[in-house]
Amino acid sequence: MPDHDGIPAARQRLGLLLAGAGPRVRRQLASLDGDVAPLDRLARRGVPEVVIRAARRLARQEAADLLDVVGGAGWRWLVPEDGEFPALLRTVSDPPFGLFVKGTLRHRPVVAVVGSRAATPYGRQVARLLGEELARARVVVVSGMARGVDGAVHEGALSANGETWAVWGTGPDRIYPPEHGELASAIARVGALLTEYPPGTPPRRHHFPQRNRLIAGLAGATVVVEAAARSGALGTARIALDEGRDVLAVPGSILSERSVGPNTLLRLGAQPLLNPSDVLEIVGGDVPRNAPPREDGRDGVLAHLPAGEALTSDELAAAASVPVAEVLATLLRMEVEGRVQRQADGRYLRVGGMAGGAVQFAGKGSA
Repeated sequence: MPDHDGIPAARQRLGLLLAGAGPRVRRQLASLDGDVAPLDRLARRGVPEVVIRAARRLARQEAADLLDVVGGAGWRWLVPEDGEFPALLRTVSDPPFGLFVKGTLRHRPVVAVVGSRAATPYGRQVARLLGEELARARVVVVSGMARGVDGAVHEGALSANGETWAVWGTGPDRIYPPEHGELASAIARVGALLTEYPPGTPPRRHHFPQRNRLIAGLAGATVVVEAAARSGALGTARIALDEGRDVLAVPGSILSERSVGPNTLLRLGAQPLLNPSDVLEIVGGDVPRNAPPREDGRDGVLAHLPAGEALTSDELAAAASVPVAEVLATLLRMEVEGRVQRQADGRYLRVGGMAGGAVQFAGKGSA
């Protein structure tokens, strides 16, 4: 609703953002009942007049011009009062002034999957498998589109024709990392790109902890795949716990530095994620009862390539009881298709899909 100057409330929020108002003002705005004339009401709450005047001036013209520019690039500005705004994000202690969004935000269960940028092959594979299985269950997968675990989980959801959201720590005109341009385009086609930062905002270090609070706030549960002792993924987990959301951790090798984070969470009482069903039991999902088989007969060799393990062509041939030449031909085809990766030592690693229709990341997975 507009104020006495006729400025719509959504533009007033954008004016606050452009004026550089910080977390204290965001929290005061979130405590208002409704969204009628927010600048006038914030002024009565004691927000400095210099901030109110700057926000009003920016909302009057600059915000309108900015919305035209981002709209031409396919982005829009959503505020908590909009029906499409994610419901869970409205309830957090520090919600954004609004979100720049490109794509579609459907109201479905949401799970955040986060982890190390320098993920191991095991971590990337687990992330991709999680993305695939959550997407098949019609769960939205949210992450930060960073290198490593984030990119892998987005790719997994896309490979299963599912919906995934990427939350940026930059403005809507700054793709980061730059090599994820094609990934961003694919996400926007079937899911959504989101950021609270205005155009022109570069990827500054302090933006990413702020970004992580949105990732945790969007999701009913957060899964940590791999994380060092001091990492943004653990920060996301802490925020999720503070907001009363569920946190799960994928167990990892005690010899790996990148497993310190999830293993520490487990020691502190986080729920272990041994199978995608562990998180689906928390947030819900729609798992098809008669899912089509994921491997065709020609690719039965994948049944002998366990998730998280790398084997040579000789080892696979012995396990599948087929000639090495046939295995090599199959591996070559699947490598071209992106279903396996050949490691530097000549062994092959599974990229996506699950042997036997189920995956266990550690120990005995749940049924």
